[in-house]
Amino acid sequence: MNFRLELICVKGDGTVERREVLTIAKEQLAMETLGLTVAQGKALLSAVQTGVVEAQTTAYLAERRACAACRKPHRSKEPRRSTVRTVFGPVAVPNPRWHRCPCQESGPLTFRPTAQWLTGHTSPDLLYLETKWASLIPYAKVVDLLQDVLPVAETLNPETVRQHLHATATKMEQALGDEKDDLFEGTEDDWETQPLPDGPMTIGIDGGFVRARRKTGFFEVIAGKSIVAFRRKEAEDIPSAKRFGFVQTYDTKPRRRLWELLKSQGMQENQAVLFLSDGGDTVRNLQTYLHPASTHIIDWFHLAMKLTVLQQQNKALIEENPEAGTHVANTLERVKHYLWHGNVDKALECLGLVLFELDVQRHRFPAAAKLNRGVTEFDTYIRNNQKFIPNFGERYRQGDTISTAFVESTINQVVSKRFVKRQQMQWSQKGAHLLLQTRTKVLDGDLEGVFQGWYPQFRPVSNSSPTP
Repeated sequence: MNFRLELICVKGDGTVERREVLTIAKEQLAMETLGLTVAQGKALLSAVQTGVVEAQTTAYLAERRACAACRKPHRSKEPRRSTVRTVFGPVAVPNPRWHRCPCQESGPLTFRPTAQWLTGHTSPDLLYLETKWASLIPYAKVVDLLQDVLPVAETLNPETVRQHLHATATKMEQALGDEKDDLFEGTEDDWETQPLPDGPMTIGIDGGFVRARRKTGFFEVIAGKSIVAFRRKEAEDIPSAKRFGFVQTYDTKPRRRLWELLKSQGMQENQAVLFLSDGGDTVRNLQTYLHPASTHIIDWFHLAMKLTVLQQQNKALIEENPEAGTHVANTLERVKHYLWHGNVDKALECLGLVLFELDVQRHRFPAAAKLNRGVTEFDTYIRNNQKFIPNFGERYRQGDTISTAFVESTINQVVSKRFVKRQQMQWSQKGAHLLLQTRTKVLDGDLEGVFQGWYPQFRPVSNSSPTP
């Protein structure tokens, strides 16, 4: 049996135009011949797309062929066609050039009537799919995925997908406001008159390392997550959690980026904001000047891990000199106790005792020299961050956040799964930064909203109810 598929176009004046788009022959019925094959489905979609585009553009040009002033038809100068790549294959779109009507005395001598809407060579739907999937999986895999299920152009390749993602991310970057010294407006008196804010916001910031191009080592990527504890209005449709990421050595407006993200979650000037980080210089410098009334602490997880590493290094000293090694181990435990209770002065005093002990032993025992370097780095780390070390025990008993464990999972989700784990790719700072912008939008479910802002008719929500 043969199936003849037709495309029927019902025009505005009620006339009907039929066009045969595909004929499918079906013979012996088997499991593999049941229904349409992938190839037949692709051919059908491509043929329908070509027919719909042809009808749309023909009607559009016919409506505008006559001059709006004198109704005389515009003379054609160049009957050109432009190729537009769509999710259902490339289509040739009529893109003629017409002469200006003689009744018009000003303006260009020729013009393209399609210039109002033909603003690119890739449809928003295809650009969205490429950006979405390239944010999640390698560029080459995106090409394989789209070519397996859609009649996209055979010339689609990983470099095209990469360029389209970069173009999308660059457009997002251009829409971001400029960096400013003071992002908040008004005075403290004005802020006090604001309504009660939602629950406190907790922003966790951490860093990860990505392999640089041309074997030039690694560069740091900053990523994090913002969480709002609760909403005062349950029906308020504002996300309670959002992710962010950027390459700080490339990004020119990291503070604006984070500020816009927090504002999209409903941040107010009178809101309680808590920043948690590992205490590194890069993330510490970013968070300290963002919000006028924020609290900044380093998380207990990183402190405890650093002390655990020192205790592991100390095992070698215990083997070489049991008495000195045991004394160092006990003193490090006291340091941990003091830091847990926020007693930084006592912790630094104990670290000074450890350094004195190791300085005496390091000339006789190699393990002491190595441990001395580690304790010196930890002592510097505590001194640089002492004003960010709270009473962790008290915060823990009150149920407050003391750890960036939720950020560790965010680093894994935003950075590691796409840039590091089982990925042998090397990245430029620009390429990594732009990909981070689209990846966080995809993970937060915001990319479709971005495209709807650029293209008002992109995936419109239908208000019509289904026919019973």
